[in-house]
Amino acid sequence: MEVIKELPEVFEDFAEQRKNSFLTVKELKDKGVPVVGAYCTYFPKEIAMAMGAGTVGLCSTSDETIAEAEKDLPKNLCPLIKSSYGFAKADKCPYFYFSDVVVGETTCDGKKKMYEYMAEFKDVFLMELPNTQGEEALKLWKKEIVRFKEYLEKKFDVTITEEDIRKAIKVENRVRSSLRRFYEVMKKDPVPITGYDLFKVLYGSTFKFDREAIPAEVDALTKKIEAEYADGKKQKKKPRILLTGCPMGGATEKIIRAIEDNGAIVVTYENCTGAKAIDQLVDEDNPDVYDALARRYLNIGCSVMTPNPNRFKLLDRLIDEYQVDGVVEMTLQACHTYNIETLAVRRFTNEKKGIPYIHVETDYSQADIAQLNTRITAFIEML
Repeated sequence: MEVIKELPEVFEDFAEQRKNSFLTVKELKDKGVPVVGAYCTYFPKEIAMAMGAGTVGLCSTSDETIAEAEKDLPKNLCPLIKSSYGFAKADKCPYFYFSDVVVGETTCDGKKKMYEYMAEFKDVFLMELPNTQGEEALKLWKKEIVRFKEYLEKKFDVTITEEDIRKAIKVENRVRSSLRRFYEVMKKDPVPITGYDLFKVLYGSTFKFDREAIPAEVDALTKKIEAEYADGKKQKKKPRILLTGCPMGGATEKIIRAIEDNGAIVVTYENCTGAKAIDQLVDEDNPDVYDALARRYLNIGCSVMTPNPNRFKLLDRLIDEYQVDGVVEMTLQACHTYNIETLAVRRFTNEKKGIPYIHVETDYSQADIAQLNTRITAFIEML
């Protein structure tokens, strides 16, 4: 039986996973394995997995290529869009470079228009995501998933069977279940690990191409954390923070550090890097695989949805289950849907849940670190 490394080493392995998989994606291409890149949690990866493709998230979270992007895109655009486009255009992202097709989605206006320009130098398949979550929207999204399947079949000259899709659904459900068991260790009070280490595993796991290997690895990690906790290894008791808002990673990790370096601990993430992406499973008993996928993905609570009740259902549950003392919402500059929805999140947190809330708006630079530290420290002291 393989002996798991010391916990700090394991967390660092996950933190380095994005870089470590650069070589893996090249090896996949050398073997003739298709690679499908995507930018959003709404991407139904099981369809690509069903044809044996590797899937990878492409969102870039560094300001390294923003100057390049601003040659084509407005300066007052969301940094995630500019960074993603810049890395693609400058060929500085190995995942983008090796992707045979990039899957976009009609979430926000900025991304929709960016995909038009990206399609000038890359094969882009754009999925029409509804901005509501009713039955008519479900019909459209199911048709889009079938259209995506048919596109892949034609592009790669393959047949994707429903049995193949069912197998992929089971694989990815196991991944979600193991990651859920992992992040639920943070329900303990005091918590067994830091929120930053929690984040490293959640974010790093998205860059692992061998999806079938993830559950055993994550389950072993969870078991080790539980065993060490039983032996008395735990964090100091601190105010418990829920972090919500825009996708995180790279430069925006400064928010996690600002919270944890100043006396609190992040116990749960509601955003795309956290619970939102893995909270729900695909219904394996649904005889219609396309309906099962459509329901699972369309139910994700994102600010692009109007109205957006599912985000608040998840927030409600996480605040209770993780005994949250305060909510920090991080949004990116010019992310209009999330920035506008901060009012609803503030009202929900303050009035319905009766706990403090703070909103911080940032970008991918390090220029605002001192200001972030000041504001978040004052918020934590208030708790």
